[in-house]
Amino acid sequence: MMTQKQIQVYCLKKKGVAFDYKEEWQATRGQIENKMFIMLGGDQSGKPIVSLKCDPLLAEAYRKEYDGVVPGYYLNKMHWNSIYMDSAVPNEKLMEMIDLSYELVLKSLPKKSQQKYRNGE
Repeated sequence: MMTQKQIQVYCLKKKGVAFDYKEEWQATRGQIENKMFIMLGGDQSGKPIVSLKCDPLLAEAYRKEYDGVVPGYYLNKMHWNSIYMDSAVPNEKLMEMIDLSYELVLKSLPKKSQQKYRNGE
């Protein structure tokens, strides 16, 4: 699976993405206009995970398909999935999940912001 650094590089190719480190969560957040779409951190034992926003029906399907995909750790379990970094989720599937998470958050922004990022401004 991709490293956390590779995941950040992939995300930063998307328009409007910025990362910050949230000390109290001990996690790195990827956001669009301060709306989080990805979190890179660890579970209670410190095992590395990546958490992504997801459509609830699709979230459940991913959990059934991959052992390493679980309900969002520290997040809304219906709308977020966490993927263990040592799991067998293929890179292509992880990138698809990242893309979907980005799109969900992008669609929640005001229309003007959506247009700005879709037009590459």
